Amino acid sequence: MKHRIVVLGAGYAGAFAAGNLTRRLSSADTEITVVNAEADFVERMRLHQLAAGQDLAFRKLADVFAGTGVRLRLARVTGVDPERRTVAVTGEDGDGELAYDTLLYALGSSVAHHGVPGVAEYAYDVAGRSSALRLRERLARLDEGSAVLVVGEGLTGIETATEFAESRPDLSVALAARGELGAWLAPKARRHLRQAFDRLGITVHEHTAIEAVEPTRAITGGVSGVGALSIPADVTVWSAGFAVHPIAAASGLEVAETGQIVVDRTMRSVSHPDVYAAGDCAYAIGDNGRPLPMSCASAGFTTMQATAAIIARLTGAEVPTTGLKYHGNHISLGRRDAIFQMVDADVRSKSWYLGGRTAARLKAGVLKGAGWGIAHPTFGMPKRKHRLVTTPDRAGVRVAA
Repeated sequence: MKHRIVVLGAGYAGAFAAGNLTRRLSSADTEITVVNAEADFVERMRLHQLAAGQDLAFRKLADVFAGTGVRLRLARVTGVDPERRTVAVTGEDGDGELAYDTLLYALGSSVAHHGVPGVAEYAYDVAGRSSALRLRERLARLDEGSAVLVVGEGLTGIETATEFAESRPDLSVALAARGELGAWLAPKARRHLRQAFDRLGITVHEHTAIEAVEPTRAITGGVSGVGALSIPADVTVWSAGFAVHPIAAASGLEVAETGQIVVDRTMRSVSHPDVYAAGDCAYAIGDNGRPLPMSCASAGFTTMQATAAIIARLTGAEVPTTGLKYHGNHISLGRRDAIFQMVDADVRSKSWYLGGRTAARLKAGVLKGAGWGIAHPTFGMPKRKHRLVTTPDRAGVRVAA
């Protein structure tokens, strides 16, 4: 019987992992299945562009995995039973169940509401394609001078606000920041960011916590000791962090307070050794002793480590360790400007940064490279693949080690 590897999610982490596994492992010994709710690969790092009205080309996952041997199951994951080693799914074919021998959990994350009243009912986000398209439709109906408020001063919030201001100069775009805009950046990079906001006409509300969202405004918790205020907003875009799906916690896997799966240095679940996690849903400790942030960069590092560990353990090789370092932030400021800020081992910004058109071209190259990697998941199928090492289990049935 073939060793069944099931990959949950076909985002940056899941799609890359499936391609790498099928490239390295012999199809005579393994059966690799990818489960994803959408038929297309979604470039999450570009969803703010989609919401701003730009047309993006989406790749069909069926085309991505054609000829690779990877099986694609279009369905939504509804549960995981790590004791029975099964995954419950639902899709066009109805409810079903998939059995696995090794599970790679890469379901990513969604927008975090943080329990703020009105966010679920009235706010928009760019955390998924459907929500980005919903926002796109709403923005298209806005009249000149309408107010758009982006909540959150992180990378997503900054990229969203600048993209909207550049694409729709007829709108009044503002950003609400709990702290200082770009506080984590080096001084020169912070000045560059503020100059970009000034150039694009974006109003910044610093030290402003949004405590409620209503149809035409956002209620703040006050600024510098002043009482509650309201910020006009015909559209509120919520980008105040991400959260993982509660499926992992409900399954009995050991999770952190964030709901992320707690993994060891090889991305293996500390509670269930048949389960690995990669991307936003993995609570992984980086080389600096701190949890890796939810980001595309972290997804790349954790995916490389997870697939390397799976392949090594199944083929009897020594498990290698890949670097788990966070190198820096690359922030788009519209289509013609960007900031590339390097950080040190303690994730503190270095004094050097790259900005302007050169940084924008570099960011475009990163996005293009990531897209090419997904479109070519096996990077060309090799002539020789690794066979699995098998050992007799207690029942006398030969299974993968």
